[in-house]
Amino acid sequence: MIDEFKTIKDKSEGTYSELRSKFLAFAHHVTSVDEAMAFVEQYQKKYYDARHVCWAYMIGPERDTFRSNDNGEPSGTAGKPILGQIKSNELTDVIILVVRYFGGVKLGTSGLIVAYKTAAAEAIANAEIELRTVDEEYTFSFEYPLMNSVLKVARNMDARIVNQSYDIDCQMTLSIRKGRMHELQEKIKKALFPL
Repeated sequence: MIDEFKTIKDKSEGTYSELRSKFLAFAHHVTSVDEAMAFVEQYQKKYYDARHVCWAYMIGPERDTFRSNDNGEPSGTAGKPILGQIKSNELTDVIILVVRYFGGVKLGTSGLIVAYKTAAAEAIANAEIELRTVDEEYTFSFEYPLMNSVLKVARNMDARIVNQSYDIDCQMTLSIRKGRMHELQEKIKKALFPL
């Protein structure tokens, strides 16, 4: 069960130059394909005068949503090397865009692969990498006199209170790391229905 993943905290940048061609790399934290594609659109507009804006993204804790684009470079010379850097660093929820300003000298297939890979690696090297957990929520109802028992379980398990309401019956939603959900549910049941 996957309940943690590595991602970048915020935006980071990297650069690489080869035979007067400049490669500007930008990495962003994203949580959806729409968010990733919004960055693609934004960079294509901002760097309209560049020859290519190539990119790759990977999304989700399972790292199963990904795509890369060569944006006019020879097939497999830009998007795949960028995606390769995301994979080799075991990152997800990230998009890396590499903007190329052509310097007048062709780099060849292997030169392009090295350039895009190195620019993407620079952006990752300059990023603050963080480990995040996959959390799930658990909602349950209980009578008010059991409040202290419920709060004690939540506190001891480092569960976060997402929502709570106090009426004739109380209701609470707790958030906890996916791998600890079963344990939390068992402890709450014991608190609510002691033998």
